[in-house]
Amino acid sequence: MTKKNAWIAGLAAPVITATLLLFVGSPRVTASNQPSAANAAIKIDNFVFGPQTLTVPVGTTVTWTNSDDIPHTSVSTEGVFKSKVLDTDEKFSYKFDKAGTYPYYCTIHPKMTGTVVVQ
Repeated sequence: MTKKNAWIAGLAAPVITATLLLFVGSPRVTASNQPSAANAAIKIDNFVFGPQTLTVPVGTTVTWTNSDDIPHTSVSTEGVFKSKVLDTDEKFSYKFDKAGTYPYYCTIHPKMTGTVVVQ
């Protein structure tokens, strides 16, 4: 192989690789690598809402799941949302479209309280 042919061969490999990456695609960082701001969870267990205070961005859907052995509710103190009575493993979801502080409680066990802060 002559020097000229070696130089062309040495140049061809990176050019072919770059061309393939352009047409086939390169690895991408996707949003799935980031935590989702669209959904958040509150677990009801042992007469506690956990976390007791949840901070989320506007537009987030919060889902309460009753993991306790007895029924509970999740009701806004300001009448913004109200779940039905949730039996074990039942869920209730609400989408928060406005910024603000949303205190809530269980109507069956009023000492159970929590807060969703929407920013």
